[in-house]
Amino acid sequence: MASTTPSRWWAPDVHADRRPFLLARNRVQAALRAYLAGGDFIEVDTPALQISPGNETHLHAFKTELIGSDGEPRDYYLHTSPEFACKKLLSAGEKRIFTFAHVYRNRETSPTHQPEFTMLEWYRVGEPYQALMVDCGRMLALAAEAGGTTTFSYRGMSCDPFAAPERLTVAEAFSRHAGIDLLATIAKDGETDRDELAARASGAGIRIAEDDTWSDIFSRILVEKVEPRLGEGRATILCEYPAAEAALARRSPRDGRVSDRFELYACGVELANAFGELTDPIEQRRRFEMEMAEKQRIYGETYPLDEDFLAALAIMPEASGAALGFDRLAMLASGARRIDQVMWAPVAWGA
Repeated sequence: MASTTPSRWWAPDVHADRRPFLLARNRVQAALRAYLAGGDFIEVDTPALQISPGNETHLHAFKTELIGSDGEPRDYYLHTSPEFACKKLLSAGEKRIFTFAHVYRNRETSPTHQPEFTMLEWYRVGEPYQALMVDCGRMLALAAEAGGTTTFSYRGMSCDPFAAPERLTVAEAFSRHAGIDLLATIAKDGETDRDELAARASGAGIRIAEDDTWSDIFSRILVEKVEPRLGEGRATILCEYPAAEAALARRSPRDGRVSDRFELYACGVELANAFGELTDPIEQRRRFEMEMAEKQRIYGETYPLDEDFLAALAIMPEASGAALGFDRLAMLASGARRIDQVMWAPVAWGA
């Protein structure tokens, strides 16, 4: 059984060891703020308390209770992302915004996870999601400069943060690292073929269970065969995710099997997740309901839909947005080994 003794990050000797990482964190944050401010972005502040924490199958929220002036309790959640609030601001008329938001995700504790962490989100109205790829490349270089390093290193991998990231489609990555033709398991309308992917995965040595869905198999291939190979030598922008794996992204106008979604990796560490944003509230509701049905099947729970968000989405302009795990970037830029080393006061969840 794990110990529940809190980590004594406040002990003077422990703090002295961590302090260089913490000061590097501050420099990295200042550099990214300056970059965004120089691009005419406005910094916004969003509330952590939300009616819905988000509606993705595998994200787990912290639930709380709000007591109104009438004395009646109402279920609220700590947000897993500031995305809903940011998109409401885009609907209100903002064009370029960013926020450094504390976000909360349950069931997430590891050297690269904390239940409370800082997410940098930024949005560009009227611009393609490829513009966010440029942002990500620049942010890697700025973080390295601020951290005083020329190389990111983690778990035996190294990455040049000043080199232009490689742009690799998910289909290319599955072919290269797993020998699997992913698109052959997806119909033109985006529907997936579970049995076909299962057969191909089994041939690549991936363990398959009878009750695994297409999404389960996709995730296992990604985690076991693909992700550990991304961001070696230089960062990887893994793009064109299958439409079934991008609940908040619009479909690619070039190929309906994939979406305008990418993730940024360095040294095998996922740093950012970005979308060409879906702005159709009817389609968004359908996807949320599918995600929650799957959440109910797997975890026996669901989260409510934010009707206010869906109403705002109806007037939201075309936009692209990205979410970057700021603490992970600070960790790589400072040379820290664990995410809690770059947090001024990490959550003491036990050891």
